[in-house]
Amino acid sequence: MSAQMEKLIDNAEGMLLHTYNRFPVVFDRGEGMHLFDVDGKRYLDFFSGIGVFALGHGNREFNDAVKDQVDKLLHTSNYFYNEPAIEAAKRLLDASGMDRVFFTNSGAEAVEGALKAARKYAYLKDGRTDHEIIAMDHSFHGRTFGALSVTGKKAYRDPFEPLIGGVKFAAFNDLDSVKALVNDRTCAVIMETVQGEGGIHPATEEFIRGVRDLCDEHGMLLILDEIQCGMGRTGSMFAYQEYGVTPDIMTSAKALGCGLPVGAFLLKGDAAMHSLEAGDHGTTYGGNPLVCRAAATVLKIYEETDLTAHVRTASAYLRKRLDALAASRSDVVELRGRGYMLGMQFDHPVGDIIKRALDKGVVLINAGADVVRFLPPLIADKGDIDEMMSAFEASLD
Repeated sequence: MSAQMEKLIDNAEGMLLHTYNRFPVVFDRGEGMHLFDVDGKRYLDFFSGIGVFALGHGNREFNDAVKDQVDKLLHTSNYFYNEPAIEAAKRLLDASGMDRVFFTNSGAEAVEGALKAARKYAYLKDGRTDHEIIAMDHSFHGRTFGALSVTGKKAYRDPFEPLIGGVKFAAFNDLDSVKALVNDRTCAVIMETVQGEGGIHPATEEFIRGVRDLCDEHGMLLILDEIQCGMGRTGSMFAYQEYGVTPDIMTSAKALGCGLPVGAFLLKGDAAMHSLEAGDHGTTYGGNPLVCRAAATVLKIYEETDLTAHVRTASAYLRKRLDALAASRSDVVELRGRGYMLGMQFDHPVGDIIKRALDKGVVLINAGADVVRFLPPLIADKGDIDEMMSAFEASLD
């Protein structure tokens, strides 16, 4: 580590609130699949900023659109319309099959809005204020109070109790455990289509279809969190499209802005028409022209390049390489996931593996103490996969 990087890290440690155990690297710029630190060292990015940089770093069309919007108009507030928000809304609704959208600043805010919409929908039906929501064990939906209340990790929740009430937790992929929690106050079920921070666990088809049917039977709303697993990461624009189900409410963020802070919650059918009304919800920055120009451009590039088709093809090669590696090692418990959202679980902690990979110039991250997570930019190709695998295999022992 150079004296320059060491000084920057020391300065950061003295000023930034220590809520992250950061790796000792200061990144300076990005280009395609690669990041460069302030010392000029190149790193292959197989984490994409927690699944954000779907288009890779420095995509020219994206950058030019954002630069153009900076010189044109940044903010007006939601008391007025702006063209980028209208275009982004149309492209996002077309891609998702949903009916209405509310733009937020982040994924956690999208979850907050989704929860409010579900509660308001139920309130409008029966006038009660004691409605309950079923969430999933080992889930992750964000760090704000509402999102944290439906996050299925007690270690995250306990220091901040009391959180919002009326939340019960079922076992993911166990339909009977969901059924056991349903009562006349239950207004919604919220879950990730593919659990991310919880260790990369996709919903089974039987489970997600069963929950959809259960919600229809009892007049409950199905909220699917696609903040990490959506926007093409599994090989479809949204992961739920691979199961043949449609949620009543869906949350999106991360790759939606490819680096700019934008999220959204989208509503379908009755939930779109009979939930939040004027005065129920708002945001100062959400849906501003800059971030919506970014989102509209991202969705345009996806469509023009057929990026999801590339993900399906290229991720199959990554899966093949990882399957072969898993079969050769006794310490690998399981490889799971979909598309470019994969997790390899070991029978021991993986922190040292990730550190060694970083030393070798590959950025990986964990999903729990014993899972290495693979979230490359969606543009990753066979050559990038081979480069990553060489460093990863060398980092295992």
